[in-house]
Amino acid sequence: MRSIKKVVTQCAAAWVVWALGGPAGAQEPARQPSQQASQQLAQQSTQPPAQQSDQQNPTIKTEVSLVNIFATVRDKKKQIIPSLKKENFRVFENDREQKIAFFATETALPVTLGLLIDTSGSEQNRLPAEQEAATAFLNRVLRKGDEAMVISFDVDVDLLSDFTDDRAQLDRAIRSARINAPMVSMTNPGPLPPESRTRGLRGTAFYDAIWTACGEKLATEAGRKALVIITDADDQGSKVRVEEAIEAAERTNTVVHVLLVHDPGFGWRPDIAHKIADATGGRVIEVSSQKHLQEAFDQISEELRSEYTLGYYPTNAARDGTFRKIKVETTDKDLKVLARKGYYAPKGEGSPGGQD
Repeated sequence: MRSIKKVVTQCAAAWVVWALGGPAGAQEPARQPSQQASQQLAQQSTQPPAQQSDQQNPTIKTEVSLVNIFATVRDKKKQIIPSLKKENFRVFENDREQKIAFFATETALPVTLGLLIDTSGSEQNRLPAEQEAATAFLNRVLRKGDEAMVISFDVDVDLLSDFTDDRAQLDRAIRSARINAPMVSMTNPGPLPPESRTRGLRGTAFYDAIWTACGEKLATEAGRKALVIITDADDQGSKVRVEEAIEAAERTNTVVHVLLVHDPGFGWRPDIAHKIADATGGRVIEVSSQKHLQEAFDQISEELRSEYTLGYYPTNAARDGTFRKIKVETTDKDLKVLARKGYYAPKGEGSPGGQD
């Protein structure tokens, strides 16, 4: 087992990169996707052509990053709608409608998945069932080209398995998770940026786990990225705030799904779970039994394989590092779209300002 806190100083460097501003869409791919997916990624990375001018006059080129959005659509009965077309969608940035430049329903784009397991004392009675369901979930959802990692969190954030497509390794990692409730008052000692904080004396580093998984592991991955977290969402002792955890997910275009488990006698925070999931385009599924846990994993599996990919070049070309709100809707008002709520614009010099 390798504790992420041992290498978390690298996260500080990642945070500096974020502060300076990174790509608004996807990062450089860490592995080869399928040929069809590669063609899509090539389309996404293509910059819009600059306006041609007379040979006597210099050409001013403006590079605008493509903003990628992964969206799932459900009807009033919460059934997934998989057959919509480009013309059925509308995308807005800061309330200004954007032209959809890329659209696909291709599901072959690799999925990079992080499975995060709460191993604090509140999960003592549920952990064996969670491990069983999580193993079945990964066996079902992972396909050729996909990779997953396994992380546990309590007082510390521990990497049980790095990214791999080896099912046996992932299975061993899930089953190695152990309850590690603190026996004495302490806080998570890891040097997590942006500055040292002490907020609690119990051990459920929920926000730290999201921040670290995104900044340390997912920041350099491309394509569809998701965290599936089994937790009661009651953070105790994290060094980063919930807003910073959400920002880490937003900057890496990571969808966060929360399977909300709860035992009587322990606190739980459905409000926090919804805040994180809603901001990143994920779902919260409340789980009250082992049967419901398996059903919840099945729903997330379906969700990951039923996404639309939309991309647009923002009309606001300013590289100002600001947060831009995104709204995705369909022409059918009875349908509900699940997608991230915004992104951080790139930050850098040499690009003209855009309209707000």
